[in-house]
Amino acid sequence: MYHQIILIIHLLAATIWVGGHLILLLRYVPKALKDKTLDDIAFFRKNFEPVGIPALLILLITGILLAYDYGISFDKWFNFQNSIEKIVSLKIALFFCTILLAFTAVKFIFPSLQNKPSYLLYLFISLVTMIAVTMLILGSLVRIGGI
Repeated sequence: MYHQIILIIHLLAATIWVGGHLILLLRYVPKALKDKTLDDIAFFRKNFEPVGIPALLILLITGILLAYDYGISFDKWFNFQNSIEKIVSLKIALFFCTILLAFTAVKFIFPSLQNKPSYLLYLFISLVTMIAVTMLILGSLVRIGGI
């Protein structure tokens, strides 16, 4: 029962994180490109971050709990010895890529934009979204025994 509760919490947080980024990429980025302004992206960011950041933290915590529940403790991360270890290791690496992209965007890209569109920002949004979807797919592969 413990596993199911943690998994449900993890899936709800993933729904928020992945769904939010898909909405950002598919709805707000095209509008920003068309209007040549970042107002809509700034609006989305202001409203999504209070929900998205906690969802990401919940994903980290529940992901670690699920990994331990599968017997993949810290000392087995990045060993790539079995199918589940591979998924856990890849998801951790992708998580750190997400954090690095987010940090770079917040510290360097957003401050330099001055409400003017930037294809670099759109590239970062696309990358974070693709990483989120990839992590979702990897997580779904646990159900069939991993990769």
